Amino acid sequence: MEEYNEELVNNKFQWGLWKKILQYLMGHKKILFTLLTVNIASGAIDALFPVLQKYAVDNFIITGQLDGLFYFLLVYLALILTLCIFIFLFIDLAGKLESWLTYDIRRDVFKRLQELSLSYYDRKAVGWLMARVLSDTGRIGGTISWGIVDIFWGLVMMFFMLVLMFYYSFKLTLIVLAIIPLLVAISVYFQKKMLVSSRKVRAINSRITAAFNEGITGVLTSKTLVREEKNLEEFSVLTEDMRTSSIRAAVFSSLYLPIILLLANISTALVLYYGGKGVFLQEIEYGTLVMFISYTMVFFDPIMQLGRIFVELQYAQAAAERTFSILDTEPEIKDSAEVIRKYGDSFKPNRENWPPIKGDISFRNVSFHYKEGEEVLENFNLEVKAGETIALVGQTGSGKSTIVNLLCRFYEPEKGEILIDGVDYRERPQLWLHENIGFVLQTPHLFSGSIKENIRYGKLDATDEEIIQAAKLVNAHDFIMKLEHGYDTDVGEGGGLLSTGQKQLISFARAVISDPRIFILDEATSSIDTETEQLIQNAIAKILKGRTSFIIAHRLSTIRSADRILVIKDGKIIEQGNHRELMRAKGYYYNLYTNQFLEQSKELLQSL
Repeated sequence: MEEYNEELVNNKFQWGLWKKILQYLMGHKKILFTLLTVNIASGAIDALFPVLQKYAVDNFIITGQLDGLFYFLLVYLALILTLCIFIFLFIDLAGKLESWLTYDIRRDVFKRLQELSLSYYDRKAVGWLMARVLSDTGRIGGTISWGIVDIFWGLVMMFFMLVLMFYYSFKLTLIVLAIIPLLVAISVYFQKKMLVSSRKVRAINSRITAAFNEGITGVLTSKTLVREEKNLEEFSVLTEDMRTSSIRAAVFSSLYLPIILLLANISTALVLYYGGKGVFLQEIEYGTLVMFISYTMVFFDPIMQLGRIFVELQYAQAAAERTFSILDTEPEIKDSAEVIRKYGDSFKPNRENWPPIKGDISFRNVSFHYKEGEEVLENFNLEVKAGETIALVGQTGSGKSTIVNLLCRFYEPEKGEILIDGVDYRERPQLWLHENIGFVLQTPHLFSGSIKENIRYGKLDATDEEIIQAAKLVNAHDFIMKLEHGYDTDVGEGGGLLSTGQKQLISFARAVISDPRIFILDEATSSIDTETEQLIQNAIAKILKGRTSFIIAHRLSTIRSADRILVIKDGKIIEQGNHRELMRAKGYYYNLYTNQFLEQSKELLQSL
């Protein structure tokens, strides 16, 4: 399982990655080029202010004359107002670019996550995926958009300043530039040190976040195992590492700025020394010296900013690398070009071309194993008639869930084929199959929102009457109406405001509202109370009528009415028949059922 790790940062410039980011940027050319134009204009105006100061010194202060001062002030004020407008514009445009860039990447990542096969989620932790969709995409959008503003503005301003500086004094400009090589060398050294320290801090922070998460979600286990003191010791080690690394990063940061300021002041002192001599010898005007002092005070700021942006861009590249790894991942299960051309894809389906599903299912010589593990099924064969109810029984790891997952095309056979109504299901679109399957899991999952919204999730265009009818069909209507807000009752995050049995009944209603031809119950009654189980059993009898259905059951008493019971062991059918036939055979199923019946009877007697 891959985890979120900030230490996995590639320092090398990856042109292919930046080319992809550039494609996203070019999707908003108007905003991008307007932003760059505004930056050019604002950089030019910023570079002009010291020239105006020179003019004021030479024409008003030195001469003591006030002729033209009013018009000078008007020009100065006009430039300030213009610069304010440009600052507003580039903040507004950069903010819009950040929002659009983040939105576009998140949309595409989320779309790709919808397309990826179930096997992808087997290998990725939820926290890792959440970090990609939220944190990394946000970092890309923020760093790229604002980084463009800072880099472009800094380079433009430095360019215009150098042009004006060379124009007024070639000698003083070279004196200012003489400090640049040392400044760059120191910046590179400190930025590398700060980058390493910052990475370590972020890596430890990720571990601390994970520790917090485990401490909160596993609080019950911690208390029952009396792990509080040990947990605190382990957490203290993490926080100690965090403190040490943070102090180290802070030390480098605190040293870097004073050194840069010292170099900038040295440059200013050199300008004062040589410029003062030039003024004394009447080689340059006094206003020119004032102008150069102003330039040296602001010239090094963009260079310092470029160092900071360089570090941020490295992190943005790392974030982009992780994010685009999702976008570049191809689904292991995907429809062929011919199928898409005829039936459409999951986002643009051609439902008018979809054939109806009757429900005949055939497994023919199917072999399958997961990426990391031994073979689960080998030459597996099964024929199921439309409307037949099949129960799958066996020990954990015997292959029951694999059979169902293959049927749903969450995975595909490595060998052999699965036919639906006599046609290999790979010749039909995935969405066609999934829309015709009702799936109820052992642990029901509800989405935040109302009961009505959760049931409608199974059929987005369902009317209120259809929702109520589905709830009545699964015996959920009565308990829903007893709630304060009825169908508008909020279920909470993950359905946390409802009991497990209530959530299961709602998930049944959600599965049945689309009238699927194939129904799958995966241990759907194993984690609910006896009373709710009876309600569900009564509902199952109505729901499964006329549908091809598969029931994976732990409680064998719930499958006695199945048309056929398959006993699975090591991926093979070792017994099959209805409940009576298997009990008369007195084989594996008989022993399993008898032992379970005795255990349940013993538990019942002990509870009396």
